[in-house]
Amino acid sequence: MTVFVALGDSTTVGFGDRMPDGSWRGWAQILAAALGARLHNLADSGAQTFDVVAEQLPRALDLRPDVAAVLVGTNDTLRSPFDPVRVATNLERTVSRLRAGGAEVLTIRLPDPGRMFGLPGPLARPLARRMRDLNAAADLVAARHSTVHFDAAGHPDSYDRRMWSVDRLHPSERGHRFLACSFFDLLAERLGTGIGTRPDPSPSSPPPTRTAQAWWMATQGTRWMIRRSTDLLPGLLRLAYAELRTPSDLGPGLPLPDRVA
Repeated sequence: MTVFVALGDSTTVGFGDRMPDGSWRGWAQILAAALGARLHNLADSGAQTFDVVAEQLPRALDLRPDVAAVLVGTNDTLRSPFDPVRVATNLERTVSRLRAGGAEVLTIRLPDPGRMFGLPGPLARPLARRMRDLNAAADLVAARHSTVHFDAAGHPDSYDRRMWSVDRLHPSERGHRFLACSFFDLLAERLGTGIGTRPDPSPSSPPPTRTAQAWWMATQGTRWMIRRSTDLLPGLLRLAYAELRTPSDLGPGLPLPDRVA
């Protein structure tokens, strides 16, 4: 049986796609079922690229995966300081080790969360620039190691409001299915159409009602917003101030590190 190992953050944990029993499912589980693969989901909420290298990668290599997914970086862009060269190094180390072990590796160009947050320009621009630096690193690593690379940032469906959960940071069930279908299609292009049965893109559960969304905001969303207000917002304000002094964190010439062991 195909061994599928998923590395990353809360998106790959499955946040936004809650099952009736209260657990999270998510795109990796949907894709694994479509491939008939045995899934080992090593993703962890809040993980940054360094956490993937230090904690998830060794466990992934021990599992000798046939397919591995590396979807990470959003948390790096939401924290200060943000070092795009270090992020690129972490992505390079993770993907190169998995590819050296013989795995087909799934990578992604991530959409800009500022567009879903509806941030004003002075706050949205520096966050978007960080995401461009992250995606530039992902593109270079993907090209170097011939990964199965999905351009979610450039796909118009990524910005369909229905693709996002009420917190606008994690995919909804529809969004998770969109990711699973997109990766399935890319894998079928590379490996052939006999890899399995394409996932159903339509949600199996109805979207949350306005009442349910309001209840989430009252019981969980308020705490989430407070945490973001004390963490993300001050960081964005510092970025907006820095933009007045320095036009770019790094610019388009993002260097990809040499191959690392």
